[in-house]
Amino acid sequence: MKKLKARLKENIENCYLFEGDDYELYSRGFSMICRACELNLEEINLAKFDDENFNMKALIGACDVMPMGSEYRVVLLKNIEKLNENDKKMLLNYIKNPTKTTILVIFDYYNKFSSLKNETSFVDCNRFDKATLSSVVVNEFNKKGKKISAEALDTLIDYCNGYLTRIICEIDKLVYYDLDDALITRKLIDNMVTKDNEVVIYELTEALGQRKADKALKILEVLKKESGILGLIINHFRRLFFISITDLPDKELASLLNVKEFAISKQKGQIRNFSKMQLKKIYALLEEVDYSIKSGAMLQENALYFLVLSILYI
Repeated sequence: MKKLKARLKENIENCYLFEGDDYELYSRGFSMICRACELNLEEINLAKFDDENFNMKALIGACDVMPMGSEYRVVLLKNIEKLNENDKKMLLNYIKNPTKTTILVIFDYYNKFSSLKNETSFVDCNRFDKATLSSVVVNEFNKKGKKISAEALDTLIDYCNGYLTRIICEIDKLVYYDLDDALITRKLIDNMVTKDNEVVIYELTEALGQRKADKALKILEVLKKESGILGLIINHFRRLFFISITDLPDKELASLLNVKEFAISKQKGQIRNFSKMQLKKIYALLEEVDYSIKSGAMLQENALYFLVLSILYI
């Protein structure tokens, strides 16, 4: 976001491509662009397209419209899931020769426009590193007249898995819980903030690696009610396996596995609980379970228990 802010002070580009996994950063970046454009009469000078009204010809037509009462017109293309090659070609042709008074902003949460990175002004909306995120969160609490202890800050970031989107949702709840107390404590975080599923899966993996069967099954009882949990468990152990067999630096490995660098360093700490042979066997087990579910040979809840109990005894 700092890079975007600096670039906007120097020059406003005609096309911005936002990609990443933290949606709060999309919203903040878009607000920066609209402020830099000094956008007036939004009902006229702001057009939005998503999956419900998307049509490439209509989008380009909107980009060709001149602004009224404002220097710029802003067109937002938001999180398109389906896109054909002809659409991409039409958009690329427009980007190479854009209307100078139009600022096209593309929110690409599903990575459908990655091929356009070099043709646009790219905005990285992946999760902040911990130091940057900590600074932003402390500032958000300060705005609301609150302080947060260092332990509570670390816990909040951990429970929200580093997502500013989730943290922002939790801040108001934490701020207004006790208006008389200016300090946000670790105890308040524990009582008020629900752990992100990936964080719980990390705890499940720790329990499995330490052969704490009771704890693992207790965690599983909570997790089994959530959708998509099996996929998260499978992805977590796959990453552990790949981390265990490579000597690549954390940064390269994070890029290869499409996760943040701090996630790699955190998972590296779990490898000590498993041998390479155990992780290899678990990886083979994951493939077996995944196939059984997709073929209909095993129900998901049964697969969860089978997987967890099998890992305990590998």
